[in-house]
Amino acid sequence: MRLRKFFAASVAGLITASMLAACGAGRTDTADGSSTGSAAGTAATAGTIKIGTTDKVVALDPAGSYDNGSNMVQTQIYQYLLTAPAGGGEPVPDAAEKCEFTDSGKTFTCTMKEGLKFTNGDDLTAEDAAFSFKRIVDINDENGPSSLLANMESVEAKDAKTVVFTLKTANDQTFPAILTTVAGPIVDSKVFPADKLLEDTKVVGSGPYSIKSYQPNKLLELTPNADYPGTDGKVANGGVVLQYFANSTNLALAVKQGDVDVAWRSLDSQTLEKYRTDSSVKVWEGPGGELRYIVFNLKTMPGDTEDQKLAIRRAVAYSVNRQELSDKIYKGDFAPAYSMVASSLEGATTPFKTEFGEAPDTAKAKAELEKAGVTVPATVNLQYNPDHYGPGSANEYGEVKRQLEASGLFKVNLQSTEWTTYNKERKQDAYPVYQLGWFPDFSDADNYLSPFLVEDNFVGSHYCDSGATNRPCDIDGMNALLQTELTATGDARTQALAAVQEKLATGQLPYLPLLEGKQFAVSTPDVKGVDQTLDSSFKFRFWLLSK
Repeated sequence: MRLRKFFAASVAGLITASMLAACGAGRTDTADGSSTGSAAGTAATAGTIKIGTTDKVVALDPAGSYDNGSNMVQTQIYQYLLTAPAGGGEPVPDAAEKCEFTDSGKTFTCTMKEGLKFTNGDDLTAEDAAFSFKRIVDINDENGPSSLLANMESVEAKDAKTVVFTLKTANDQTFPAILTTVAGPIVDSKVFPADKLLEDTKVVGSGPYSIKSYQPNKLLELTPNADYPGTDGKVANGGVVLQYFANSTNLALAVKQGDVDVAWRSLDSQTLEKYRTDSSVKVWEGPGGELRYIVFNLKTMPGDTEDQKLAIRRAVAYSVNRQELSDKIYKGDFAPAYSMVASSLEGATTPFKTEFGEAPDTAKAKAELEKAGVTVPATVNLQYNPDHYGPGSANEYGEVKRQLEASGLFKVNLQSTEWTTYNKERKQDAYPVYQLGWFPDFSDADNYLSPFLVEDNFVGSHYCDSGATNRPCDIDGMNALLQTELTATGDARTQALAAVQEKLATGQLPYLPLLEGKQFAVSTPDVKGVDQTLDSSFKFRFWLLSK
């Protein structure tokens, strides 16, 4: 695994600014005649790029969001200590000049670049960086990314240029990558409150763009930030208009008619199949890693006892047919998933195939229910979201309902809710069994495991919830295994990763993976740069787009 090798303790995990030399220097004139730094400058003829999406924003404040729609905008307006470079690869400096493991791996220290500023003119210092990480943990918003910082014991600014993270587990080889994720944006400590979220219309950052105007989940206008030093070269356009669409049908029509230049998330497989042979648009494809899965709320799911609840979960696992979901609903754009870890990653195994098979087994499902004394058909209230994970969700969960009921063992009540309400209500235990999807924060098996298995995590399953009856955090010895895979290398890490995946399938089974898929974008033929940003980091970089 490249990340672990790059940050191995033997080389102290050092990241230097020299890695950015290829980005160039100097100044470039913008369309309005002003001068900018090399990364933020735009060519004199650069125009505005119009982007369409169905991904809604939960919050532009990094402490209050852990979703693809929010992350897409945050990527454009904030800086990070480290960032994922376009095209993939190890983290590189952004606001930091260098970062390295120190004190025998117990700390991770970053030195800031000189002269950084927020778009409101405030200086960006190490104090702002430390403040940003601390407030995410302190606020601990139910929709926020605090679970990604579970291994951060503390963070402090030693001086105006030095940020020091103290780690609970030394030599955490995933920590540098975590700084590039939704937990990594640096906010202005003079603007953002320490103990609560800031309104979306008031956020300020220091990234490639500043916000010109924002109508929440309707229209966002971005202007290139002349002071952003950059990591991937200059901004290739004169600004961005991001338009939000209620459904993918309207989005598909908009890019076809040229009303938007790029459609980024989410078009259905039938539209993508048709557009691949349509000369008026271009379909772009990037690395996979998106996961679609079912969550069981261990408190409210059907079953009178813990044994009955587990039996129902196992019976559901025996009854789904992933290959039919892939073929019938997604035309192969999504493939069967037999682990919570994407199959392309080092350490991925297929425990759900081993435990439950590739095809449904009604006899084994029935035996599970009979052994636990579950009356059949068992009623399952199954909730899905129609807009956040693409239009295929309705057909996908209609097919799941059909499969479960075809076994004769279940009666499924299928319901849907729009994303902003859905994301709130699932945290309030409103849904006994429900759909979620996962877009990786960084390309490592741990990112498909730790966020789901730390205490009081974002999912809402109550699997690792200290407040739930008979649910200690270290169910099945998970914590020890996670500690091992975070710090070990070679076979020891591979074995720990395999053990975690196996316990999820053969133990309490809080999640049921269904499908994994690739990334797709559609553009008008004159757009350039889409291929540069469709990589395993799942960061859609507006500044690389031009026409």
